[in-house]
Amino acid sequence: MLDLPSLAALSIVAVLCLSLLVFQIVTGVPPMPSSESEAADVVALLKQASLPQQAVVYELGSGWGSLVIALAKAFPDAQIRGIEMSPLPYWVARLRTRNIANVSLRRANFYVCDLQDAHAVTCYLMIKPMPKLAALLDGMLKPGTAVVSLTFWFRGREVAASRQGPGLRGAAALYFWPAHKAGEGT
Repeated sequence: MLDLPSLAALSIVAVLCLSLLVFQIVTGVPPMPSSESEAADVVALLKQASLPQQAVVYELGSGWGSLVIALAKAFPDAQIRGIEMSPLPYWVARLRTRNIANVSLRRANFYVCDLQDAHAVTCYLMIKPMPKLAALLDGMLKPGTAVVSLTFWFRGREVAASRQGPGLRGAAALYFWPAHKAGEGT
């Protein structure tokens, strides 16, 4: 038979796991951390995009904070703004980034956030949210804003540059929004 502290701990773990499952069902995206090589690809593509020194970079679906941390280190003069809806990854990321001055995290649905001040946007999502995200970015971003997507690309959009990941990992793609199809007007 379990004692009260063990039962409480087990209950907390169960609630946290259930929370991850619920938010994965709601968003269609599991909270997957970016690997070091994936983060390096995103950083390399953003450096290729020639961001201004004090850029505002959004990480949509920032999860556990891996990519936010890599971006903050690579662009120390930029403002890195992570947006995550799922509570557990958000709080873990808050803990991980608590001493990084150029990082701010927000627990929110990025579809209802104002991204108009973005110089760049990054995301590591899944296939399902990409068309809706493309429509959001179409209506919100300034023309020419750098957008980097890891593994799951925006279909029907012109890719400015890409980096192929090793093994089974997908590639990262850089777009300059609105990234119309080749031959289509802006």
